[in-house]
Amino acid sequence: MESNSIITIHEKGAAVEDLQRRLSTLGYLPEDGIDGIYEQATVDAVKAFCRDYGLATDGNVDQTIWSKLVDESFELGDRSLYLRLPFFHGKDVRVLQSALSALGFATGGNDGLFGPHTEEALRKFQLNLGLPADGIAGAFTFKALMNLRHSWEGNSSFTPIPHFGFARAAEVLETNMLCLFGTSSFTRSVASRMSNISRATNPNSKVTSAESLLVEPDSSTMFVQITVDEEEANDGVPVVDYEPLDSLALRLQQAIQSARAQAHPRIAIHLPSKVWYEAGEERSAQHYAIVLLDALCSALESLEDNDAS
Repeated sequence: MESNSIITIHEKGAAVEDLQRRLSTLGYLPEDGIDGIYEQATVDAVKAFCRDYGLATDGNVDQTIWSKLVDESFELGDRSLYLRLPFFHGKDVRVLQSALSALGFATGGNDGLFGPHTEEALRKFQLNLGLPADGIAGAFTFKALMNLRHSWEGNSSFTPIPHFGFARAAEVLETNMLCLFGTSSFTRSVASRMSNISRATNPNSKVTSAESLLVEPDSSTMFVQITVDEEEANDGVPVVDYEPLDSLALRLQQAIQSARAQAHPRIAIHLPSKVWYEAGEERSAQHYAIVLLDALCSALESLEDNDAS
């Protein structure tokens, strides 16, 4: 038995049954082969799966094989998909990419990785259908895609992406050092997600959360505090309310410009609540992170344009 094997030949139990169910779902094992015993029929199914996906195996199942099997078991709608590090990957992502591309929203390929280009395509799709354009493939988005299934199923057409045009992909991610932080678990989550998204979009991003800050901040670092409910920012710090959204970037631009006149530039952004559209805290935090990062980058880009003119 190899040290990295997690399921071995002759093993019995729930883990083997789970393995067999996944193999059966993918068409490698008949349903009557699900017996919770890892014998020759299941070994052959694992080897066939590994051949198809370019994986090495001696008949045992290691972590690499198991992870790939789990990825390929996800159907579209089984989980919410959004931009994060590490990227979501798997069959459901490939189906999403195929659907979006066939509907005219280019993802650039069907690599099964939910990266920046897939998120851009998703947001354009959401905007086109009047859905909240948050880049999260959740229940509402899945329902809309299923309603259009006749238009995209079996009809994918992948085209190259000429330009990634969203504000957060602008060079401001590389040229502006922002340190994001919160004082509660929810606002720290928002700050962390903003940092995560910025690095997923641009590996050279200098936008980071306080918890993941790797270098000593210098005088050019802009500290951005996220607050919610009754939380208050430090005295003298410009506070920008999240709403109304249509003027958020402009109001952030003004606050940043004012803060830069100080020796230690700081601003705060106040969220209306921990709940967005009755979503749970996790999805609400992700939504706020996406909107805030876009608005911040738009504000910084406008300031750089003003400085250049």
